[in-house]
Amino acid sequence: MRNGIPNLSALQAFEASARLGSFSRAAEELSLTHSAVYRQVASLESRLGVQLFTRVRRRIVLTDHGAEYAGRIRHHLDQIEKDTFGLVSRTGMGRSIHIAVVPTLATTWLIPRLADFQREHGDITVSLSVRTLPFQFKDQPFDGALYHGDGLWPGTQGGLLFPERELVPVCAPELAARAGLATDSGVSALAGMTHLHLASRPDAWRQWYGANNHLYGPHAAGGPRYELFTMVMAAVQAGLGAGLMPRFLAQPALDQGTLKMPVPQSLTVSQGYYFGYPQRSERSDALKLFESWLKSAAAGVGER
Repeated sequence: MRNGIPNLSALQAFEASARLGSFSRAAEELSLTHSAVYRQVASLESRLGVQLFTRVRRRIVLTDHGAEYAGRIRHHLDQIEKDTFGLVSRTGMGRSIHIAVVPTLATTWLIPRLADFQREHGDITVSLSVRTLPFQFKDQPFDGALYHGDGLWPGTQGGLLFPERELVPVCAPELAARAGLATDSGVSALAGMTHLHLASRPDAWRQWYGANNHLYGPHAAGGPRYELFTMVMAAVQAGLGAGLMPRFLAQPALDQGTLKMPVPQSLTVSQGYYFGYPQRSERSDALKLFESWLKSAAAGVGER
């Protein structure tokens, strides 16, 4: 070790083994042999004088010290990667940012608009990865995150891009026709429809019924669950039932007549879509430009 700093190869072998839970999988990722990774980790433990893993038959499990050390090393390796990309960007190879996103907003709203950003800032590469749950930036290699929630995450800065405002019930036109909804604007119009639920918002239909003073019965509660809004939308378009969708996502299809609202009542919601980034670090010029563009693109979204 130089000035107490372990060998970088040993740290990479340890971090990969900790993250993947296997010397063999770490070896595959690093293009090394199983024995080479094992020796690197064993050497690191020997030099540190700390047991990082416990071995149970063929399984490896991080010790408490190992788990804490793995998180810190992962952060530093990610920072080395960011610093390297930053150096490359300053030598004319272009700038890059990595953004965590919720999947439906990314595929239906953000990605279709990214061409506008590229026309304005052709030297900035924007990479996207899906994250559906809050995370700590120190544990993830992201410059920013675009997510749905009630506010900014602790330890971050940024702001609200646009409020979600309301969820509206939608169904396929043929389903509306079969149910004879043309003259029925009451909740009874939904009685014969399967209710499609979003797994991350299991109480949305219950809240819709309560907000509109209707009884939420077993039929409404018993519909299938889908992980993403894009799945709910696809199921609705396939005529599998009625779903609750954010109006800003459903409105284009409603305007085109490819979806119908079986009843006019909606559910007002307080959440919105936020863009956040670490409070502790200075934003790159590329991230500042992306945030400015996002705010401009989000202006007026969802307003009727």
